Formats: sequence, structure tokens, C-alpha cells
Amino acid sequence: MPQTHVGSCLCGAVRYEVIGDFERFYLCHCQHCRKDTGSAHAANLFSSQATLKWRCGEERVRFFNLPSTRHGRAFCSTCGSALPSLQGDGTLLVVPAGSLDTALPNTPDAHLFMASRADWEDRIDGAPRLDAYPA
Repeated sequence: MPQTHVGSCLCGAVRYEVIGDFERFYLCHCQHCRKDTGSAHAANLFSSQATLKWRCGEERVRFFNLPSTRHGRAFCSTCGSALPSLQGDGTLLVVPAGSLDTALPNTPDAHLFMASRADWEDRIDGAPRLDAYPA
């Protein structure tokens, strides 16, 4: 039985459903993904079989493709949150893992482009882990 996942953007204006299994789960540390997310890496799920259905807000979805690269992203035009997109001439569904509202049983398959990771990334494991803002 294929998995069904639901997700949304930060402001809730866009909601979607993915029906099918994810084949790969990558954490990408390339310079494009770091700029794209403002973080150490992007966390994306990939499927060549799953189906994407927009539950609401499809008209707010915008796309950006970085010229002369294979890097692209979809995002909410209201809050800027990353959203799923079809890439590779519509043959590959890419879903930002952080946009899912349902639990994800998948474990990342690999860290990609480690040679171009942020220079500060090797120092984050020693940072304190808190459940909220520090007091």
C-alpha cells in the first residue's frame, strides 16, 4: 500500500498531498541549497512514482529555476516556504521534508556535496540542544 503524506507552507495558505512512496531522501550541502534554505543543508525527498495533489492554494505556488543549473525550487508567494515541485521534465517529484505535516518514517540516504558544506557546519554538534529559546 503506498504511503500518503500531507504538507503545507508556514502560513497555511498552501496545502498538498503526496500519494506514493519516496525513493530517496538526501541532505544536500551544495552552495545552492544552502542559499536556498538559509541553513546548513536542504532536506529533500524524491519520487519518480508518487503523485502530487494540491489541496488548496496552488495559485500561490511560485517557481524559481537558477539559470544554467539544474537547481530549482517551488515556494509559497505569501510566506516563502519551500514546497514540492516536479523537476526533470515533470518526471521527478521533489518534496522538502520540512514541509510535511505527517510523520516521515524515512531515514536520510546520504549527505550530498559535503566538499562544499558551510565552513561552520563541523562545529554545530557541540552546540547546546534546547527545547525552546534560552532563558
